[in-house]
Amino acid sequence: MSTEALATFRPSAQQHTEAAYQELLAHFSQVFARIAQGATEREQQRILPFEQVQWLKDAGFTTLRVPASHGGSPISHEHLFRLLIELAAADSNVAHLLRSHFSFVETIALQPQEFQERWFPRVLAGEIFGNAATERGGNALGSTNTKLVKTDAGWVLHGEKYYTTGSIFADWVVVMATTEGVEGRQYAVVERHAKGVEILDDWDGFGQPLTGTGTAIFTDVAVDEQNIIQRKVASTLEPAFFQLCLLSVLVGIGKAARNEAARIVATRTRTFNTGSGVLFKDDPQIQELVGRLASNVFAAESIVVSAARDLDAALDPSLGLNAEEAFLRAELAVQQAHVAAPKLVLDATSELFDVTGASAVSTSKSLDRFWRNARTVATHNPVAFKARSVGDYFINGTIPTGLHSIGEAKGAK
Repeated sequence: MSTEALATFRPSAQQHTEAAYQELLAHFSQVFARIAQGATEREQQRILPFEQVQWLKDAGFTTLRVPASHGGSPISHEHLFRLLIELAAADSNVAHLLRSHFSFVETIALQPQEFQERWFPRVLAGEIFGNAATERGGNALGSTNTKLVKTDAGWVLHGEKYYTTGSIFADWVVVMATTEGVEGRQYAVVERHAKGVEILDDWDGFGQPLTGTGTAIFTDVAVDEQNIIQRKVASTLEPAFFQLCLLSVLVGIGKAARNEAARIVATRTRTFNTGSGVLFKDDPQIQELVGRLASNVFAAESIVVSAARDLDAALDPSLGLNAEEAFLRAELAVQQAHVAAPKLVLDATSELFDVTGASAVSTSKSLDRFWRNARTVATHNPVAFKARSVGDYFINGTIPTGLHSIGEAKGAK
């Protein structure tokens, strides 16, 4: 379905109801199913999903949070993250690489009207955004080695990034940079194919191999001053949104592992003389194992969906929350979800091997991809730090950090 067709698509029920979500899911489920076909082979052969990303753009999936005031048909956070879970169950790489896109769409909505009027039409036209925030090392915490420099000809950007998830598929790259004499950090939005922009597919992680999470090099890239956003340490819902994208991908991986466990058991004919001797699908012990695996995934999904509802509540004007109250409502919920959900999914992806035999470890089946992908997603932010933050709040009332950064620790040599 084209983007123009999506612009006229409206759920027949009220926007935030379950019926509205089911209508959305029906609208996109055919695309998700198409993406699921060949997902394993793409990982085995390292075929980047450019085609699959285009299908989602054509279906209007990337426009789902554009405000109605700018021609969009926005859905709730809960419904967006539930759809991302289903997309991740089809192919976790594809869902993950869109994290930066949806996050920047949220950022656009926080900017002045003129900025919104320039960028929301691009989103509606199907253009997508990648990120280039993190550097491999050498930058001081809260700063970057990537610089914005004012020249006689205008602003230019230079530096090197890593973990640039989604940028290789994008039309625009949102680059974190610093400027001499300017406090804090900036976003510089540059064209993916602009002169001086080089995106490499050199991500060497053992999981999520097709997300384009590799190196980006910026060599004196011209930047329109209008496309520079100042980042401030303030109470913002952006970190919560960013983390919920990851948690949604994680739950989607769990659902895919659950479905694979059920398929393996339902079709297996070989058994062990140390067991009951019946088909695996009729063996009560195997049924229990699948039931426990499925319940872990259900719990993880329930946690993430609950946190998404808190994010919606934080933005609900009828609740009258001030900026700090809204931030705390969303951030605390997501941090607790970040502590609780990963272990549930990691356990489920490991328990997948308990419902079958030694044949499960065949590389041709790639059953290890569920654990590898889940483990990779779960490493993005250390759970220990989230747990400490939650504990500090409940014990001492300490408000969590409002804007995240990564860099060299003080005293590092």
